[in-house]
Amino acid sequence: MQIKPFTVHVDDLALHDLQQRLARTRLAPAIEGAGWQEGTAPDFLRRLLHHWQHGFDWRAQERRLNRLPQFIAEHAGQQVHFIHQRGTGPAPLPLILTHGWPGSFVEMQAIVPLLADPGAHGGDPRDAFDVVVPSLPGYGFSSAPVSAGTGPYEIADLWAELMSALGYERFGAQGGDWGAGVATWLAWRHADRIKGLHLNFIPGSYRPPLGDGHAPISPDEQAFLDHVGQWSQTQGAYGQIQGTKPQSLAVGLNDSPAGLAAWITEKFQAWSDCQGELEQAVSMDDLLTNISLYWFTGTIGSSMRLYVEGRRRPLHFSTGQRVLPPLGVAQFPAELPMPPRSWVERVYNLQRWTVMARGGHFAALEQPQALAEEIRAFFRPLR
Repeated sequence: MQIKPFTVHVDDLALHDLQQRLARTRLAPAIEGAGWQEGTAPDFLRRLLHHWQHGFDWRAQERRLNRLPQFIAEHAGQQVHFIHQRGTGPAPLPLILTHGWPGSFVEMQAIVPLLADPGAHGGDPRDAFDVVVPSLPGYGFSSAPVSAGTGPYEIADLWAELMSALGYERFGAQGGDWGAGVATWLAWRHADRIKGLHLNFIPGSYRPPLGDGHAPISPDEQAFLDHVGQWSQTQGAYGQIQGTKPQSLAVGLNDSPAGLAAWITEKFQAWSDCQGELEQAVSMDDLLTNISLYWFTGTIGSSMRLYVEGRRRPLHFSTGQRVLPPLGVAQFPAELPMPPRSWVERVYNLQRWTVMARGGHFAALEQPQALAEEIRAFFRPLR
C-alpha cells in the first residue's frame, strides 16, 4: 500500500452549489400534525434545512475534522481514507474501529482522543491505543468500488492489509452496524491476528448453526427472533430497498440535499437514545456534518451498495465453526434488536457483556466516554 497524508477540504464551488440547491428546496406536502411516524418530521426537517443553509459552518467542521491525523492508502485501485492516531502511553495497543450506515468516520471524532490518550481524559495511560478508523469503501473519502464484490467479507481482508501496511501484525477490532460485521469477519478470517473483538451491535445477518446436535432455541432466543420479525415489518423497509433496488433511490438522494437529509435524519432519530427528541442525543451540527460528508462526496449510492453486497455473503455459521478471539459486547439500551447472550455464545467466544446505562445505535457519537471506558476495560487483560 502507498500511504499519504490527507486533509479534508471541500471546494468553494461545492459549497455554493449546496446553498443554491437548499434555496430551491421543494418539500413534499404533509398532513397536519405529522410527526416521525411516517418518516422525518416535517417541522424538524424545515428547521434542519434552515440551519444547514443559514447557520451551519462547514469550514468550522473541516477544521475540527482536520485536528485528527488523516491519510489515504492506495491499493489495487482502491483508495481508503483513514484516521491514524498514535497512542500516548507506555505500550499502546493497535485498534481498528469501523463505522456503519448512515454514519461515517465523523462519528469517531470524540472517541479517538479518549482511546489514544486516556491519561489526558481521566484514564490510565496504560490503556492507550494506536487508533485506526478507516472509512468503508464507498463512504466519505474512500473510493467507491467500480464493480460488484466488495462486501464486509472482502473489506475484512482490506483492513488486515491496511493494518499490515501500518506495521501492526496483531491488533484489536471494534465496530457497530456494518462495522460489527466487518470486525466479525476480521476475527473469523484472521483469528491469529486479532487480540480481541469488541462490538456494540451484533450483526443483523449473524446466524449460528441450529437443528440436530445443537441446543434448541430457548424462550429468550425465540422472543428475540420474534422481535426481529416485528421490527423488520415496521422499521426495516430501508434495508429492503437498499439491499435490492438501491440505485433508483440513490438518484434522488444524490440530487437533493433535502431528500438526503430526510433519509439520514430519520435513522438518527429512530436509532439514537433521544426519547423522541433527536437533539437530546445528537447535536444539529454533528448531524449536518455527517450529512454534508455524504453530500459533498456524492457517496449515498455507493454507501447503500453495502446492503446488496452483505446479502451475498451473510454471517451464517455451520456446525463446528466458531469466532475464536475473545469477544466483548456493550449493549446500549436504545440499540436495534440485540440477541440474548446465549444466541451470541453459540458461535462467539464471549468473555464480557456489559449493559450500558444510556445510548443507542450511534454509540461513539452519543456516549463516547462510556464506550471508550468499556473498550479500555475489555482490552485491559488482553494486552
